[in-house]
Amino acid sequence: MSPVKTLGIAGSGVIGAGWAARAMAHGIDVIAFDPFAKAEEPMRAKVERAWPSMLKLMGGEPARRGELAFTTELSEMAQAADWIQEAAPEREDLKIGLYKQMDAIAGPNVVIASSSSGFLPTRLQSQCAHPERVIIGHPFYPVYLLPLVETVAGEKTAPETMDKADAFYRSIGMFPLRLKKEIDGYICDRLQEALWREALNVLDKGIGTTEDIDRAIIYSAGLRWAIMGSFLHYHTAGGDGGMRAFMAQFDPSLELPWTDLKFPKWSDELTEKLVGGCEAQAAGKTIAEWETERNDVLVDIMHVLKKHNIGVGEVLNGKV
Repeated sequence: MSPVKTLGIAGSGVIGAGWAARAMAHGIDVIAFDPFAKAEEPMRAKVERAWPSMLKLMGGEPARRGELAFTTELSEMAQAADWIQEAAPEREDLKIGLYKQMDAIAGPNVVIASSSSGFLPTRLQSQCAHPERVIIGHPFYPVYLLPLVETVAGEKTAPETMDKADAFYRSIGMFPLRLKKEIDGYICDRLQEALWREALNVLDKGIGTTEDIDRAIIYSAGLRWAIMGSFLHYHTAGGDGGMRAFMAQFDPSLELPWTDLKFPKWSDELTEKLVGGCEAQAAGKTIAEWETERNDVLVDIMHVLKKHNIGVGEVLNGKV
């Protein structure tokens, strides 16, 4: 695959700006498309806000900072790009139409990847003349720091397109996780959705506040998840016998009353518990202040993992 020199981005929101910042930090020029001219200034501001955190993670200024161009013409972006990363609003009909247009304009070797958090690639490529180059490339916020990108092929995606995706995403410091088959929500968002659902049930039943629920994660499982995820943790919890011993002790087929499975019935009371709880946790800090603090801590954690060459540290060390 030829090196990507210009990344085209369709959509200038938080995700699109995150892609731009990451690409620019790796010396790649970016041309971003948004139908609204007024979107340019906020996008550039988001990139600048992200920049200090990336420099801290990378250990200094990159050899070359990519340039950012902005256009309100989809054709200008699609014609200029070596790779297109779509980051439009999460509406399937909008994305399908957008893919049809970009596919008709972009060069024959240009991969078109969607940042969608749950749509099936087979659906997104359904109206394309060249569906073989359409994939899912789902990142995680903040895109400029977190390395995971879930790659998913549709029914008509070519195997070589997935290989190109592996190479491109690794070139910008990411870890491409290729799903074995397509499914709504992919892997991580399905896991996050389950936790979100259960958290809302705990909140709705008055068992804990939003702060209590968040503390239950950040003071326990959240710490170990950064190192070994769920399965490897339970493998170690089985002692010398590993997962086999763990399963013998905690039969996975038991139907324990530990989950509500479904979302709680929504109400104004639950809304107030959720919004009021989060605002109390924010303690007067702005979103920008929380983002800065989050980024500083994330970078420090990632540096520790890099030192131990575990988890994200393997990505930073170029080991995976």
